[in-house]
Amino acid sequence: MITTVATSPIAGQKPGTSGLRKKTPVFMGRHYLENFVQSLFDVVDCKGKTFVLGGDGRYFNDRAAQVILRMAAANGAARVIVGQGALLSTPAASHLIRLMKTDGGIIMSASHNPGGPNEDFGVKFNMPNGGPAPESVTEAIYARTTSITEYRVAEAQDVDLARLGRQELAGMQVDVVDPVADYATLMESLFDFSAIRAMFAGGFRMRMDSMCAITGPYAVEILEKRLGAAPGTVVNAVPLPDFGGLHPDPNPTWAKALMDELFGPDAPDFGAASDGDGDRNMVVGRGIYVSPSDSLAVLAANAHLAPGYKAGLKGIARSMPTSAAADRVAEALGLHHYETPTGWKFFGNLLDAGRATICGEESFGTGSDHVREKDGLWAILLWLNILAVRKESVAQILREHFHRYGRNYYSRHDFEAIPTDRADAMMAALRGKLSALKGMDYDGLVVSHADDFAYTDPVDGSVSTKQGVRVLFDGGSRAVFRLSGTGTEGATLRLYVERFVTGPDELEEEPQSALAPVIAAAHAIAGIAGFTGRNAPDVVT
Repeated sequence: MITTVATSPIAGQKPGTSGLRKKTPVFMGRHYLENFVQSLFDVVDCKGKTFVLGGDGRYFNDRAAQVILRMAAANGAARVIVGQGALLSTPAASHLIRLMKTDGGIIMSASHNPGGPNEDFGVKFNMPNGGPAPESVTEAIYARTTSITEYRVAEAQDVDLARLGRQELAGMQVDVVDPVADYATLMESLFDFSAIRAMFAGGFRMRMDSMCAITGPYAVEILEKRLGAAPGTVVNAVPLPDFGGLHPDPNPTWAKALMDELFGPDAPDFGAASDGDGDRNMVVGRGIYVSPSDSLAVLAANAHLAPGYKAGLKGIARSMPTSAAADRVAEALGLHHYETPTGWKFFGNLLDAGRATICGEESFGTGSDHVREKDGLWAILLWLNILAVRKESVAQILREHFHRYGRNYYSRHDFEAIPTDRADAMMAALRGKLSALKGMDYDGLVVSHADDFAYTDPVDGSVSTKQGVRVLFDGGSRAVFRLSGTGTEGATLRLYVERFVTGPDELEEEPQSALAPVIAAAHAIAGIAGFTGRNAPDVVT
């Protein structure tokens, strides 16, 4: 039986670039999830369509899946393909959408944010190309949330999401599928599993921290079962509703245990971590950390060593805050390179148009044209493929890369949970003095250019403005200021600092020391302490 429930608009249902994210109790509140899902279905027109559904297993994932299934049936969907246990990593969901040629997918996740009864939850819609919904769609969904008066739901028993196979829900087919199998097969088609398997058989040791999040089952299947890594290589491998109390964000701060092990006396050869929904990655070699920007550049320079990329790359794209290291690789290889706003949807246009093959963001996100999301495990496997073919350590590969292309010292400083009004005031003041910054000298760093980054999409001509303030200094140094909406409380100020060097004597400095003059200049230019009350960031990556 289909029930129509009277409702009214609920404030605070405006999705961002990564969908709608709120505290879990908010999503569990009366009509909240239902209002948003009905608004989504009203915009994408559910009738007769097929969707993918899955999430990262965080608290409320299982209950939300049942609500979404009953609402999909009530709105006339023909079929929903759902990961067993309502589990799917974000890249695996993107692949499944593309593989099964569905009409899109609903992903339940708050990415790298903590999970639990009082932590974060999220819902986003991915398009038939497997990528995140563009702004035109998210704005339409939001507009619908402001006028909704009812939602439709099927009155039925829960679907048994533990049982593989086809079931029926109020006339709609529900196919429960193995969340790992199709993705693992895709990875095997891209990488030289024989070479990687031989490397592990030869004594290569690795530690993979899945942070009690979604990549655990994927990493165990691929690394331990298919590639022969030693049992126990994958730690924190069972997805838990609260991620085991861990913060599922793969960076040196939250993956400290992994960092300690890789810098310890009996360090393995290689370490990696992935986040809550599996789309981010951190890579560490024995005694050496690889920044996301450097990782993107190294992967682009060596991608041809993997079977899936042996024909070469069509182009390389990076988000504006990401360091220019990948640009230098593109220029050396004679490839087009693109600087886009933050958000994977911008890469999606380039990938769909065949203009780029590998893309990356500084926030530990890297991917290629195999899906339309960033993909943490993909990046880790490409690193393993490179290590297996080159038969060198991570440190050796990085050192050779810096000597060939130069080094972009780079770091991101996050100032979290700043009161939104203070963060907005700081950015407004900074934008107000951009034209006056040129020529200003900050202890030897002279401003050569300052702007508020704007982007014209080369594929569809759309224009995106106010994407982050850039301050460039003579000699290639740079500071970028952005406010991020990935948190659920206040605003996060992200400060990105960069310095390019080529001299052999300058390639071995400690990154924060090398960047100290740029950091000081950035604080002075933006007045960070005055506006936020913070003299130091919460997280440094």
